[in-house]
Amino acid sequence: MDDHTNQDPGGWPDAIFAQFKRAKVRQVAYVPDAGHTRLIARCVDDPDITDVVLTTEEEGVALAVGAALGGERAALLMQSSGVGNCINMFSILHGFGVPCLTLVTMRGEYGEFNSWQVPMGSTTEAALKLAGFLTFRVDVPDEVGDVVGACCDMAYEGNQRIAVLLGQRLIGRKQWVKR
Repeated sequence: MDDHTNQDPGGWPDAIFAQFKRAKVRQVAYVPDAGHTRLIARCVDDPDITDVVLTTEEEGVALAVGAALGGERAALLMQSSGVGNCINMFSILHGFGVPCLTLVTMRGEYGEFNSWQVPMGSTTEAALKLAGFLTFRVDVPDEVGDVVGACCDMAYEGNQRIAVLLGQRLIGRKQWVKR
């Protein structure tokens, strides 16, 4: 069985990509995730963006620090379950005082069929806040560009740690598909 979204992502991944370009994001790190598929493809296809496939999300925190120390802007894409993998590494962001923008596709919410996604999904925002992130949630496609744009500015111009939570209603309800 495969895990697929049951909704077309529409234009919201393109709105995020446009904000990455506007904010001059040059590195995008991710563990492959169905919710980020279209955004990842746009980043991979862009010669001005270095895409980095991670084996685990906490590697992306180190990448964000390295990018900032090297004078570049990075974004970290992950699923809510990946936030739990990063808790210890998030302290490096604060310790080095570097900005971080992460976009988190949420699981364990609306219509979730995987019971093991619910515990981390229900605590993701609180965990991020405890780790020093400002969090902003988007559930409506029309708000994605504005929210992500403002969050890019807050992270990169304001030297903040920012997480944008992309709600399960936005990314699409997941279902098992038998083949």
